[in-house]
Amino acid sequence: MFAIYELCIIFGSPIIFAIGGFYFCKERLFKENNIRHVVTQILFAITFSLSCTMFELIIFEIMDILNYGSRYIYWKVVLYTMLLMCIVVLPIAISVSFLKSFFQTKRNYVTMFSILFYGIYIFMFWKIGENFPFLNAKYSIFSIEQAISRVGIIGVTVMALLSGFGAVNAPYTCMTYFLKPITEASIANMYRKVKQNQSMIASKKLKYQQLEDELNRSAFTRSYESPSNIFHRFLNSVSNSNAHVKNQMDELTNDIYELEEFAKYLEIEYKEQTYWKERADYSKTLQGKYFNVLGYFFSIYCVWKIFISAVNIIFNRVGKVDPVTKLIEIAVKHMGYDIDIPFWSQQLSFITIGVIAVTSVRGLLITMSKFVYAISSRKYAHIIVLFMAQVMGMYFVSSVLLIRMNMPHEYRTIITEVVGNLQFNFYHRWFDVIFLIAAIVSILFLYLAHRNVRVKSDL
Repeated sequence: MFAIYELCIIFGSPIIFAIGGFYFCKERLFKENNIRHVVTQILFAITFSLSCTMFELIIFEIMDILNYGSRYIYWKVVLYTMLLMCIVVLPIAISVSFLKSFFQTKRNYVTMFSILFYGIYIFMFWKIGENFPFLNAKYSIFSIEQAISRVGIIGVTVMALLSGFGAVNAPYTCMTYFLKPITEASIANMYRKVKQNQSMIASKKLKYQQLEDELNRSAFTRSYESPSNIFHRFLNSVSNSNAHVKNQMDELTNDIYELEEFAKYLEIEYKEQTYWKERADYSKTLQGKYFNVLGYFFSIYCVWKIFISAVNIIFNRVGKVDPVTKLIEIAVKHMGYDIDIPFWSQQLSFITIGVIAVTSVRGLLITMSKFVYAISSRKYAHIIVLFMAQVMGMYFVSSVLLIRMNMPHEYRTIITEVVGNLQFNFYHRWFDVIFLIAAIVSILFLYLAHRNVRVKSDL
């Protein structure tokens, strides 16, 4: 049934992807916290491998690699395994890991609450399907289509949020127009403030330690003196002095707390100014100028995408022909080119899907790295990674549902057969709605942040 080379591809590529996912988890997600949580790394590697394999199968479909029966079985195994990971394995692993951090020695509590939390998760997961018209009524409640449709809506939402923010943030990050005006003098001034504040904290902590030592010596002296001897009045004065010392220590404690809070603010301001100065220096390089030009193209794309999303929502419009074929048809019809539409549609679709696959995987991994570095701690890092693995799985399942529209009709058949006859148009409409909301909110947020910086610089 399977040729030797097909078996090598079917078993070899997932193993290679899994090794890459394991290495990424170990070196990029766990290295910062110096954690060795093998089970988490294995689960992340499996999810990453399945995600990459789904994109690989789409490319196989376009390039006609492997025979149809092999691809169909391969699709089924990969998709079913991914759903098992997203709906069963990863949620249970997350709940068990989370509860173990609270009930380290009480395994009965961990088991009991894990079952309870998983039951709540499944109930909420299933309730999603009651509010969205993404499934044909003919499918039973336990069909695979029921699971795919729910995983898809969560993944499409995540993808649209990231895409909406990315479409706005990319030009904001690349274009020199949005650079904050930072000079070497302002950075030096901020650095001086940081050092002065650190010096004040050290001085007050030293003073606090001296008062604490004085208080301890006074307590030691009183423990060896009798209140009935000639030192009675002296001890009363010492007691009054101790009360004064305690008041001073309380004041110093408050001062130290306020200075340390102010130190956090100064540190953030210093790092932000340094970051924007480095960006300004980078923008003057050849590569920086290239990204500045690229930022203008991103801006045009952002405006176009927001406009098209609004049009799609208002007129309930979903493209029937994939964008690549549509572009070729326009070239043939209006520009007089005599080209082989099926051939070039296949080649350009392969390139388009390849670019989408690479950028999707790269973008999600970069986002995950930043997210884990920002909020994780040594105690909870593995829980965050498990959660991100589940999001990644749902993200790439939904990517398959959306990429289907970018494929010519003859290549969509096997995906439709595997995932079922879902309401694919709904997912595209939902993506447009969430993308538009995310883009508008991102524009407002970045506008307010940029205006605030301008006001601060003027002051």
